[in-house]
Amino acid sequence: MTSVHRLTEVFVEVADSLTDDFDIIDLLQRLSERCVELLDVSAAGILLVDQHDELQILAASDENTRLLELFALQHDQGPCIECYRTGQARTDIDLTTPAAQSQWPHFTARARHAGFARTHAIPLRLRRRVVGALNLFHQEPGTFTSADQSLAQALADIATIAILQQRTLQQSQLERVQLQTALNTRIIVEQAKGILAERWHTSIDEAFAILRDYARTHQAHITDLARQIIAGDIDTEAILRGMSISSPGTGATRDQAHPTQGAAPGPEHD
Repeated sequence: MTSVHRLTEVFVEVADSLTDDFDIIDLLQRLSERCVELLDVSAAGILLVDQHDELQILAASDENTRLLELFALQHDQGPCIECYRTGQARTDIDLTTPAAQSQWPHFTARARHAGFARTHAIPLRLRRRVVGALNLFHQEPGTFTSADQSLAQALADIATIAILQQRTLQQSQLERVQLQTALNTRIIVEQAKGILAERWHTSIDEAFAILRDYARTHQAHITDLARQIIAGDIDTEAILRGMSISSPGTGATRDQAHPTQGAAPGPEHD
């Protein structure tokens, strides 16, 4: 299969991920494996920044590379970390040179022990936003051409699109859940207001005002009280006895303006 055909497959896979339900880990794992094929490298790994701005390993073409990436993160050094922090690609890094060994001593030693001679780090970015890095490794010396770097950046961009699409979907789903929760909560409160108004023989507005004042006084959530009222887990007459408000236009208390059901007629007594 030609590299063009393989590259086409990668774009199709990502295009599918933008419309269908997909597993982001599986997609990026396949992408790291495609990088090995398309760029003629020995291994590839993908790092992603989490919500705490800490890099994490998201995918690797093999376990040996995953362990190397983990080692780099633990020692906070290597071209991949520098690439993420600066947003600039680091290519054609010869791990056998004194310069590389001096700049990243722990990473270079571990990479050489893993059998790698060269490495490249390509940023995962969308415009000015950098969300991680694509890391490529060679076991043999050689040159990373400008065409190779362009293709590597294109593959990194594909990974970025897939990651940000997944995050957008998750955020959208969270917002929908929050909105639906708010709507459901309002329905519960409305039901409780109706129950109280009927039991207390008062208006919906006055019932809600008493409920709200009671919640504030007792440092409770209106929604929690509403659920208890609907379930019959709270004495609604106790709420009424504990709270009173002025009836509009009269200055009388709620108890005076609207005697509770079952109360004896006649003047009130202290």
